[in-house]
Amino acid sequence: MFTTTGPVGAPLRQLLDFAWIQTRSCAFAIALMSGVAASGLLHGLPVARYDLLVVYGVLLTLLFWLRGWENGRDVAVIAVCHVVGLAFEIVKVSLGSWSYPEPAVLKFAGVPLYGGFLYAAVGSYVCRAWRLFDLELVRYRARSTALVAAAVYVNFFTHHWLPDVRWPLAALLLAVTAGTWVRYTVRGRRLRMPLALSFVLIGFFLWVAENLATYLGAWRYPYQLHGWQPVGVEKFGAWSLLISVTFVLAAVARSRRPRA
Repeated sequence: MFTTTGPVGAPLRQLLDFAWIQTRSCAFAIALMSGVAASGLLHGLPVARYDLLVVYGVLLTLLFWLRGWENGRDVAVIAVCHVVGLAFEIVKVSLGSWSYPEPAVLKFAGVPLYGGFLYAAVGSYVCRAWRLFDLELVRYRARSTALVAAAVYVNFFTHHWLPDVRWPLAALLLAVTAGTWVRYTVRGRRLRMPLALSFVLIGFFLWVAENLATYLGAWRYPYQLHGWQPVGVEKFGAWSLLISVTFVLAAVARSRRPRA
């Protein structure tokens, strides 16, 4: 008979609890992707699908805030992620990296305003995970990590005109996060993992989510315009780097937490 107290059952129970907390942390992202999926099934809408998703994203943010699932600090981080994400989208879409082929009124330079909510969902995940896991950073080099994260963000623009230095930046990110640990709690037990490993794990699941999002028509890469195809595995590495930007923003917000 299966038990959660044996040598195998107890670790399995802890793993299941870890997965459940991760799922709760993804609540905003799950709700947003559910809205994207549902909107794709609705035909004859009186407004453009992308515009409807903007309203949905705003209402979703208000719901999470009013229900206390996100606090004011979290909403601020999410808002910054939305703006940073929109800037990223405007440049990338203008360069043809991907597109939003459907029409919309609330669209600027080919990017619907709802596109920022895709990055806001990542910000929500980081903020909720920070709280639900009771995260603590050990030997975190705030300034150097922030500088590398900023360089990572800029490189995703400049590599279209200048040499792509993502691999040197990846090595630099590993260097500045060497010895930095994330401590977290599952079932009352305090655990830890290297910060760099957390970036890789989150990057992988963001890559999986990107495959789902493009399948649902959230946006399209050029090779997906005539039928969905899996997102290239190189995007896994890109997300592992980009998550550092969101992480730094969340860390800054917590470092400015008012003292009791």
